[in-house]
Amino acid sequence: MGLRFDSPWFLMLLVPFIILFYLSWKRDIRLTGYRKKMAYSLRILFVGLLIFALAGMQWYSTIKQNEVIFVIDRSDSMNQISQITDWIKEAGLSKKENDKIGVVSIGLDAVVERSLNEANLKSLSLNSKMQSHFTNIEEGLQLAESLFSNESTSRIVLVSDGLENVGDMVREARILKNNNIPVDVLEIQNNTIKDVSIDEIHVSEHLYQGEKFSLEVTVNSTIATSGILRIFEDNQEISNQQVQIEAGENIFALQSMTQETGLHQYKAEIYAQDDEQNENNIGFGLSRVVGPAKVLLVEGVENSSQNITSVLDSSFIPYEILPPELLPSEPVDYTAYESIIFNNVSATQLSERKMEIIEQMVRDYGIGFMMIGGKDSYGLGGYFKTPIERTLPVYMDLRGKRQIPSLGLMLVIDKSGSMNGDKIRLAQEAAIRTVELMRDQDSIGVVAFDGSPWWVVEPQKLTERETIVDQISSIQANGGTEIYTAVQEAYSKLVELEAQRKHIILLTDGHSSSSQSYEMLTSQMTEHDITLSSVGIGDGADQAFLEYIAELANGRFYYTQDQSTIPAIFSREAVLMSRTYIVDQPFAPAFGQGADWYNLFSQGVPQIQAYIATTPKETAEVVLMSPEPDPLLARWQYGAGKSVAWTSDFTGEWSNQWINWNQFPEVLSNVVKWTFPQFETTAFTINSSMQGNKVELNIESTTDFKGMLQGSFTDESLQNKQFAVTPTVPGEYFSQIEIKEPGVYLTRFDMYEENQVNSSSEIMGSVTTGFVVPYSPEYEITNIDTEHKLNQLMELTQGRTLSMERPEEVFQFENDPSKKFYDISHYLIIAALILWLLDIAVRRLSIPWFKWIAVLYPKTSKVRSNPSQETLEKLQRKNLILKKKMQSESSILKQSKLKNFSTSMKTQDHKIRSDEETRTKIEFETNKRDREGEQKKVDKVNEVEAEGNQTFNRLLAAKNRKKK
Repeated sequence: MGLRFDSPWFLMLLVPFIILFYLSWKRDIRLTGYRKKMAYSLRILFVGLLIFALAGMQWYSTIKQNEVIFVIDRSDSMNQISQITDWIKEAGLSKKENDKIGVVSIGLDAVVERSLNEANLKSLSLNSKMQSHFTNIEEGLQLAESLFSNESTSRIVLVSDGLENVGDMVREARILKNNNIPVDVLEIQNNTIKDVSIDEIHVSEHLYQGEKFSLEVTVNSTIATSGILRIFEDNQEISNQQVQIEAGENIFALQSMTQETGLHQYKAEIYAQDDEQNENNIGFGLSRVVGPAKVLLVEGVENSSQNITSVLDSSFIPYEILPPELLPSEPVDYTAYESIIFNNVSATQLSERKMEIIEQMVRDYGIGFMMIGGKDSYGLGGYFKTPIERTLPVYMDLRGKRQIPSLGLMLVIDKSGSMNGDKIRLAQEAAIRTVELMRDQDSIGVVAFDGSPWWVVEPQKLTERETIVDQISSIQANGGTEIYTAVQEAYSKLVELEAQRKHIILLTDGHSSSSQSYEMLTSQMTEHDITLSSVGIGDGADQAFLEYIAELANGRFYYTQDQSTIPAIFSREAVLMSRTYIVDQPFAPAFGQGADWYNLFSQGVPQIQAYIATTPKETAEVVLMSPEPDPLLARWQYGAGKSVAWTSDFTGEWSNQWINWNQFPEVLSNVVKWTFPQFETTAFTINSSMQGNKVELNIESTTDFKGMLQGSFTDESLQNKQFAVTPTVPGEYFSQIEIKEPGVYLTRFDMYEENQVNSSSEIMGSVTTGFVVPYSPEYEITNIDTEHKLNQLMELTQGRTLSMERPEEVFQFENDPSKKFYDISHYLIIAALILWLLDIAVRRLSIPWFKWIAVLYPKTSKVRSNPSQETLEKLQRKNLILKKKMQSESSILKQSKLKNFSTSMKTQDHKIRSDEETRTKIEFETNKRDREGEQKKVDKVNEVEAEGNQTFNRLLAAKNRKKK
């Protein structure tokens, strides 16, 4: 224990203060006796405390305690985690009773496995989740440093193989050195594994359609072996060959010819004998094939697009026809197309992910989109609240435009244990989407079933949608499957509802546990005009049974392996039951907006027999409209792309006169071309490389563009992320992006004029391209000297080398006692403030301090070293009391007498101070005065003194009450 000062030079102020205090004491004649001593004592303490506070006075205690934090490398390159855990537990047994231990695990990030405490490590387990495909030792050391209390001897124990690929441990070591925190190292020599990896795929970045090219795959290996090398182009296998692999670097080449335009991703996979690590057995490449624009035509009904293809052929627009089930599942595959046309495609034929990809390709990468109507499109196709609806210029629902029959809908949802996970979540989403699609005057009920039915939402009007949504979201999957009782319960409630259309939707993924008479139940439904549609999910669903009861109840049967289509199925069923979305009345469309298309329709347009009713969005341009008015042809700009909605068909069933119109080819070709992206596709080349967990992009312009760039890319979860692009020299740029997963990533660069990149800047153009992210350097076959960096770390921090054989060495180091400091300057300032107030009170207030002292300290009050001094103080008190009393008296005579007495008393006071003999003479002369006149004065003084004593007694009594 002891004291120290942060700024001891402030203590030099004590010297001038002592001098000033001494001079003031000698010259001060206003205060005498106890008041003078008390006042100067308080002032000495007050100033002294202030000086100590300025000097940063601290009190400290000495602590002999160790704090040790283990930093454990848990990346994928470490294959001895169980042995390391046992070693740490044994090391913990050698600690002293008051020593503290903490544990930190590191991968890409650092996490605290155990905070600092004095407990042992017998129950230690390393279970924290982390990204183990990177090693960031620097962050682990930083986290460990932040956990120390700075009150003990601190030490870090690093357990790692030293294969750092993110951060710089040596940089952090310099900081630890300044903070006197040593780092001991237990270097792990991992077991050598047999490993074969793909280092690189090399393919030309720009190719032309029909051009021959060479694709080279570099394979690295630690052993000589054989294996199979597979090469894919856009997920289609183009090569599968047996190869012989030598230890070291191997290069394999493939000759091929480009066929389709757009971006193409290449993937190579190696399967080798005795290979013990699979994470580095895959590599990626990317190339763009330049050629004429191409359209992707998706038809919901096979061979229903002849009228469209004939127009595309006559306009020399290349196209490719696909069914919706075969749409690409990767964003990069859509870059081969300039526009996408949906011809009467139902949302139930598409997964949610594919719809999200199409939306993103239109919004973020400028690909065009057009939807052509039919009985399975728009609202009837189940597109309500889907990504396709967000892409189109129209809403799928009818927003207060016409009278729609009231609907009573019962949702019977399987909540058995097999529905757990995404199935029950998507069932909830489907039910919620159906609630949002229905109107306030409609009624809905939701019954969930396992072994027995349970009413989640009792049948009711949709006046409290939020409550209904919350109830639907509470469904939990568990139990068995009993369908009949749930359907019967829904039917019995639906019969009682007042609605023009009544419908039940049954959703299940299994078989009913009992066999009941569904024929009788469905016959009762048909008698009351109640229909039932069934939805089966996955292989476990009883398809024959579900199709059978849907047929008996005059409904529809849906079967899907892709549970993400469930919401679209529910939306489609809700719309079909209204039977008002198809407007079957011939009319001649009227022109609305879109001045650049006016010439296409200026000579008049043929009649349309029918169309699907929709609602135009607020910023859409309705080019052609019906008398309702509903949009027939609408368009808008959606992000970087354009989309068009044609709500009738092109098969001739609803638009026979349009198909035979001589202007039809020109109109359709112009509409399709309007959706094409308006930017150059080969303006930049990109070279990517992995630096730790960040991808470095070096971008070079292939044109004379020298302006600014703003980049964005699509991550693995289909989220669009912005990133900054920095110019290095004219025409060359650099960027760094943090990406966690390997693969091919689409990116778009928006071009701006030089030094003009802000929210109000106008985009000169956009470029869509891509880049490749290889696997993590954690899995590379490398010969990096890790021992050198670990030795640097120990030398900088004065750490030690530990061994697996002697874990007790962790706590065998010199323990320099540490000091724990307590800053008391703020307490000193508070005490100084109190003393300052007391000093003012002593100097300014005329209080009988001696009597207070006599009460508080009786022994001290009995000792009087100078009787004449006491007489003087008594006379001074009487004098003060008389002066106050004289101010309140109105008699002039009394004032005059008191004034004379006061003057006499002042003279006596002066003489008493100058000499003791003078004070004795004053007392003698005073006693010699006329007894009669003096008696009156004495009586007056006694009266005033009595009042003063009463005041003092009241103050003393108040103080005693306060103490009690």
